[in-house]
Amino acid sequence: MNRQLLFWVPATLRLSLVLLVSGLFWLVLGPVIGLLIGLAVMISMVVVQLHYLYQLADWLDHPDSAKLPDGWGAWTDIFSRLYRLRRDDEKNRTELTEWLARFRQAMNLLPDGVVIMDDVLFLEWCNPAAERHLGLQNDRDTGMRVTNLIRNPDFIDYIILGRYEQPLTLSFRERKLIMQIIPFENRRQILVTHDATESERIEMMRRDFIANASHELRTPLTVINGFLEIAHTQPQLDSHTRMAHLKLMTEQGRRMQNLVEDMLTLTRLESIDYPLRPEHVDIASLLDQILREARALSAGKHTISLQVDGPDIDGSFDELRSAFGNLVSNAVRYTPEHGSIKLSWERTNAGSQFAVQDTGIGIRADHISRLTERFYRVDKSRSRETQGTGLGLAIVKHVLLRHGASLAISSQPGQGSTFTVRFPSVASQKTGSSGKSLASIEAH
Repeated sequence: MNRQLLFWVPATLRLSLVLLVSGLFWLVLGPVIGLLIGLAVMISMVVVQLHYLYQLADWLDHPDSAKLPDGWGAWTDIFSRLYRLRRDDEKNRTELTEWLARFRQAMNLLPDGVVIMDDVLFLEWCNPAAERHLGLQNDRDTGMRVTNLIRNPDFIDYIILGRYEQPLTLSFRERKLIMQIIPFENRRQILVTHDATESERIEMMRRDFIANASHELRTPLTVINGFLEIAHTQPQLDSHTRMAHLKLMTEQGRRMQNLVEDMLTLTRLESIDYPLRPEHVDIASLLDQILREARALSAGKHTISLQVDGPDIDGSFDELRSAFGNLVSNAVRYTPEHGSIKLSWERTNAGSQFAVQDTGIGIRADHISRLTERFYRVDKSRSRETQGTGLGLAIVKHVLLRHGASLAISSQPGQGSTFTVRFPSVASQKTGSSGKSLASIEAH
């Protein structure tokens, strides 16, 4: 009602004013002049209205709040209201564009793939994760049918059957993908893909770890239980046999203890509850201890030398001692009698490095990439002879990850091996990184 009054009251007043002016001229100059003046004023008002109508029509073809014309009379209110509507529309468009940009940015950062399709499966948009998972390209493939882009019989059957309550597990492009289609609005669908390759690999490693640990623990337990049963059923064993049994049980008990200790060490290294606490590490003192331990393990069967020509670093003394000690003890165990083992610590252009070079049995190239896996053994029979737990290089790997270091392995069967631990110069000052720097185990 208020809007009607605001429109009709001024319009009535303007018309009344025109009639009043015409009536005055009628009385003063006569009816003809009065009518002509009234007609001229009315025609002028119509021309003004037509002019504003033309401006309005022109603006509607190219709406822009900055180009909206000013008005006169009722047009002032009309153009003012259009201006506010246009500004609100521009503000909403700007906010919508910003939200769309944020949405796409968020979708781009998701580790899962997101594909938006219409009701007939034409691709409208996909994020980078979906491009990696499915081999799509958003710019190239937009507007194409998804079933023509993802040519997999199981996926096509999943689409055709339309049973979207359960996800589809699919091996595709050397990945294990979990896919699910989610209906979205009336004419759109969302395809979500999750890469379960790494989860599957970790689950397989967990199963293998449990199986291998059970096997490694079962062997010494079998020996100990067997000898205990013999001692129980045959209490009159001679002292020589009894001492031999006790010796074997002691060895197997020590082996089991070493295995449990290594497993606990790995658990501690992987736990976020035990962050690295860097300290100054006296490298010369550390390597001198390792040299003495190596010579004690060798018992004079090898020539072991040490050269130190590099700086001290920051890190965990105990963890580095464990890692370096594992590398050196492996060299002693897998180097035949009268062989040589060279230990060195030196400064390089990229940082500092520790190297263990031996003249041992060597390693084939196809084994090198798997050496740091838990319980992985190149020669299982020889590993039993050397009394290794199969966890030494796994411990080395996790210690180096915590110190931001990397491991390189160079080996030739029958000619020996060189294990090189490289510490970047930056890592020497700032240790404890999350460590994805064990980037490559190189085979030469």
